[in-house]
Amino acid sequence: MAAAEPVGAPAGGGCSPAGGGPVSVLFCFSVFARPSSVPHGAGYELLIQKFLSLYGDQIDIHRKFVVQLFSEEWSQYIDLPKGFLVSERCKVRLVPLQIQMTTLGNLTPSSTVFFCCDMQERFRPAIKYFGDIISVGQRLLQGARLLGIPVIVTEQYPKGLGSTVQEIDLTGAKLVLPKTKFSMVLPEVEAALAEIPGVRSIVLFGVETHVCIQQTALELVGRGLEVHIVADATSSRSMMDRMFALEELVKLREKPVLLHEAELHQIFKQ
Repeated sequence: MAAAEPVGAPAGGGCSPAGGGPVSVLFCFSVFARPSSVPHGAGYELLIQKFLSLYGDQIDIHRKFVVQLFSEEWSQYIDLPKGFLVSERCKVRLVPLQIQMTTLGNLTPSSTVFFCCDMQERFRPAIKYFGDIISVGQRLLQGARLLGIPVIVTEQYPKGLGSTVQEIDLTGAKLVLPKTKFSMVLPEVEAALAEIPGVRSIVLFGVETHVCIQQTALELVGRGLEVHIVADATSSRSMMDRMFALEELVKLREKPVLLHEAELHQIFKQ
């Protein structure tokens, strides 16, 4: 792992004094958060070593990362100040400086989770080509069962919008959750991902492309995960909304990958 030099930033990592012995530190990476401790006065190099000892099997050592410190003053993470030494209880995270463009060969069943978003009955008359995306979605879930890939399903306000359509067989899904916000990244989903070792890639499909799919992709990419959006299994009420959403997603520096169902068959071919 190529560790970038920490960028100078105002101090203010809001913590409680810890005396001269070991200091408690919460180490965060991707969707994970693991408490540990470091010697009082530990600096940047020791923090990196601790991250590697806690997350070594999940960190791509060929990529560049930066360590950030949670600042109570700013109520958010800041780049670790130059010369920072741990003297108080604090929270730090390891963030990729750049996420390399995913190659399709990197998508493997053992490090992949499928996200099925809001494929519900009340959307049937409103979403363009809904029947087509249901057919593709069903085949994707069949493939996930055959390959042992975990599946997470959400339903937007099911009391009002109904459950997932009957054509979509949710047998064996790891989670089926109601939601009332756009993103699928709920606390229960984050907890489920944390239980799956080595998660690297999310295959995302459902509705609507410009709302829940887009927001979910943005949040997952922000957590360091690679997002593959199945273009022929996602749609919106308006084809213009769908088109613009997919265009905006591929403009991101940390890009989700757009692919079609046929490409998934090639990717997962054993």
